[in-house]
Order: sequence, then C-alpha cells, then structure tokens
Amino acid sequence: MTSFQQTTATPWWASAVIYQIYPRSFADGNGDGMGDLPGVSGKLEYLAELGVDAVWLSPFYLSPQADAGYDVADYRQVDPLFGDLSDFDEMLAKAHKLGLRVIVDLVPNHTSDEHEWFQEALNSPEGSAARNRYIFRDGKGVDGNEPPNNWRSIFGGPAWTRVAEDGAPGHWYLHLFDTKQPDLNWDNTQVHAEMESVLRFWLDRGVDGFRVDVAHGMVKAPGLPDWDGLSAMVSGDEVTTDTPQPPARQEKPALDPPSPFFDQDGVHEIYRAWNRVLKEYDGDRMLVAEAWVEQPERLALYVRPDEMQQAFNFEFLLAGWDAERIASAVEDSLAANASVGAPTTWVLSNHDTVRHPSRFGLKDPTTFPKGISAADEQPDDALGLARARAATLLMLALPGSAYLYQGEELGLPEHTALDASVRQDPSFFRTNGVERGRDGCRVPLPWKAGELGYGFSSAATSQEPSTQPWLPQPESFASYAADVEAGVTGSTLEMYRDALKLRSEHRLGQGTHTWAPEHDPASGIVAFSNGAITAMGNVSVVPVELPAGAQVVMSSGVEAVANTMLAPNSAVWVTR
Repeated sequence: MTSFQQTTATPWWASAVIYQIYPRSFADGNGDGMGDLPGVSGKLEYLAELGVDAVWLSPFYLSPQADAGYDVADYRQVDPLFGDLSDFDEMLAKAHKLGLRVIVDLVPNHTSDEHEWFQEALNSPEGSAARNRYIFRDGKGVDGNEPPNNWRSIFGGPAWTRVAEDGAPGHWYLHLFDTKQPDLNWDNTQVHAEMESVLRFWLDRGVDGFRVDVAHGMVKAPGLPDWDGLSAMVSGDEVTTDTPQPPARQEKPALDPPSPFFDQDGVHEIYRAWNRVLKEYDGDRMLVAEAWVEQPERLALYVRPDEMQQAFNFEFLLAGWDAERIASAVEDSLAANASVGAPTTWVLSNHDTVRHPSRFGLKDPTTFPKGISAADEQPDDALGLARARAATLLMLALPGSAYLYQGEELGLPEHTALDASVRQDPSFFRTNGVERGRDGCRVPLPWKAGELGYGFSSAATSQEPSTQPWLPQPESFASYAADVEAGVTGSTLEMYRDALKLRSEHRLGQGTHTWAPEHDPASGIVAFSNGAITAMGNVSVVPVELPAGAQVVMSSGVEAVANTMLAPNSAVWVTR
C-alpha cells in the first residue's frame, strides 16, 4: 500500500482537485443496477486521465439505506450493496498506485436506528448508559404527549420521535434528519472515543482523509431551547418550504437568535482532538468540513491551524451565475481564510444540490431550488451548460483546492422529470413533495451511449429490473456519455481535461489571487490574475473586449472568442 509523503512545505490538500464519487451512481461492477466499489476501481484510470488529485467517496458503510447510506449501521463494514472490505482495500491500493488519494465520508452527527448502539438503547430503561449515547428526553404536556421542544427536521416534519416503553408511550429521541437517523449525544465521552476509534480504523487502512458530514452539528445548546427557525440543507438559511432561494450574500444576516443545534462553539474542541489523531499518521491526512454556517468568518473557525484542514465553500456554490455575487464570494472567502492562515476551497455542485448546469439555465440563474420536477420551470440546457463551463474555468483558476461532483466533467444536467414513484430521497416524502429532493442530481452516470443503462452496469444486457440502474436515466444522457465526449475537441470532458492540465502546469492551486484591471462586476465582468494566467468571465449579455495583447490559452467554448471579443456566458484564460 503506497504511503504518500509530502515533499514540499505545502500539503497536498491545499491545492488539490478532488472528485466526489457517489458510489451508488458512479459505476456498477456486478450488474445489479447499484454502483459499487469494484465499479469505482474499474474507472480509476479515467479519473487519473481526467487530471484530478484525489477522490472523495460518499458513504459505502453498512446501512439500511434510508438516506442513501448517511444512516450508518456499522462504521467499520462495507455494505454488501457496494462490496466488502477487500474490495475497498483493492480500490484504495489501485488509487494510490495511480497517484490518487482517497477521502472517505464520516457521519458523526447521527447513526442509523439499526446501529447496535441504538438497538441497545431501545432495549434499555430510561436513564441507562445505553440511552445516554443518544439524545432521549421526556416529552412535554399531558403524559408527555408533546415533543421536548419545537425543533424541526432538516428533511421536514418534527425532529423528535417517541418510543414505546413496555408497550406504553415513553421517551422521545432527537433526529435532526430522518426518523431513522437518531442524533448521537456528544456530551457522552463514549461517543468521542468511538468516533476517534473509527478514524483510526480507516487511517490504519490507508485513507488520506475524511469528509465530515454535518460538521457544524453534533453539539447542541444546553437545555435544548425552543427555536422558531428552520435550517435548510447547504444554504443554512432560515427558510420555509415555499421560499427555497437564499438571498444574496450581502443581504444575508446571521440568524437571530442563532440555531441551538448548529455551529455551536463546542464542535471545535472535537476537531482539535481529531487533528491530534491525524497527526499520528504520515502523509498529511486531512479533514474537510461540510459546515453550513452563516458567515465566512464563522466558517473560517473550522480551519484554524489546530482543527480541520478544509471546509466546503458553500457561499461560492450559492453565488449562482451573477458577477457581483461571484466576486463577493471570492473576496469574502479568501479574506476569511487568510485571517486563519488556511487555503480556500471552491465547489459548484455536489450530491445535495441541483447540478449547476441546470441551476444556471433557469430564468434566474442565482436560484437555488430544492430539486426540479416536470411540473417546475425547466432549465435551458444549452444556456445552462455554457454558463456552467464558464463558471468552471473561473473556479479552476482560483488558488486553493477545488471539488468536482461526478458527471460535471461531462456537463450532465439534472434529471428534471423523475416520476414521484421512483423518487427515494426522504426529504421528498417528509415534505409531501414540496421539496422535490436530491434524486435528480444522483442519477447514475452515462459511460457508453450505445449500451443499456448507458454503460453504467457492466452486466446490464436486458430490460430485467434487477439489471437496471437504481434511478432511471433520461434519454438525453446518451449525448453526454463519456465515450461520446472523449477525444472530441470542444466537448465538456475535453475542456475539463485541458483545464486541469493547465491548472497543474501553471500551479494555479498554489498561486495568488489579484483582481485584474478588467474586473467590473457591476457590468458583469469577473477578471483576476493568478501568476501568468488572467481568468476573465463575461456574465453580461453583450460581448466584451479582451485585455489588450492577450493570448487565449483556454476558453469555455469554441464560440467563446471572436476576434478580440469575449462572448456572453463565456470565460477564458489568457496570458498577457
């Protein structure tokens, strides 16, 4: 097993391009319609050729799959859906041989209700040590018939469920997500010890880091006080289900009063302890926080030198296709991270968001819908893809680390016409369909246009349900298949490959950011320099002049540049 030793003063993760793999939708190695670890292994050469530095795998642990694996029943076992530990070890060894590091998901806020700890808690009396690992409380009202407080689940509905005690109604337990995801009690030292043991289990196997799910969670305010707000996935805004769009960054105040269950100061002591665990291992192991917090300054606290190494930059993701919002997100993020001496990360899509080619193809390209159905506004695919490619060029020219979501290198749009009968996201069901859910961005990838399931399943040779992808793919995916785009000048796949190659050659991830003279966000122009490269994006509706004497080395499309003019919804990298 390869051990990566850092040979420079800058750790690998500070400038890495990291590719998110959603295992159930990436590649199916055994033909049962579900992606798996052998499927991942079979595509690692593709990722190495793409030019990424590392992969991040969403959960593959033993799970009843109530929330696609984010309900973990055993943190040390691979779910049979995805293979077994030997498959993981083979995948990890192959990745390392190809020069790819591997980050795995860790879900510390909650377990599955089928985890042995929670089953023990259900079979133990009130006040027992087993129950103290979770957050059980007496109910309010007559006979405790009302929940302990008014908190709402992130997925919709109440955040409390009542259990039976000897056949009679008893305690309530907290679940900030689905009923089948009970929250752990991080006031309990056994919980701390168990999660540190889980870290060591995977570090000993050779993983290079962890993406920490709901990293701003875990710690709850003393007394669990009532709170009338409602936090939402990714945006962290106080919203209701009929107002899913976040306001612009400059209009977004901190919640008052703040959430009593997210971004509590106590989470930072947990990450200081985990930082010490990682330092026991060589190779610059890392932690990246999925933390939905209100201000960049709060997010920067997670990446202080003795805590985590990275935190996802949701402000940049939420900026949409708007020059002023993009510029504000870049400036605010760089300043906040510089205040703690940390590099910045950049991301445009992930498994919890509508894919950015589809978001950018809506009438309002700063909109952030909670999924899209056939009854909703349908994106302009061509316009959205042009903007998405331009946004990608801007992102990859920024210093720091960038995260890519599987399929974005193909330009994949959201599946916007999934029938309710095939949807699986618990947020769809818990909101009675008001939130369309995240299934549309999780549809299995198209690898080969001419095969059933577009090559997602290696053995899908018939229309038998057992061999079909776990979510149906739209017919339009055929035109986005990897084999259709590979080697084709101007394809999105080749644009990504070229951009990643140039990013590495010019060491843009290790560079510095300076606004260029052409930068004019009020007029729709985003322009900045990083070393010898100047990146320029035209977010306006009219062509704009390129910098005088500029030589174009990379463009977002074959029609992006005409003579010395940059077309709308386009971006370039130039040298002067």
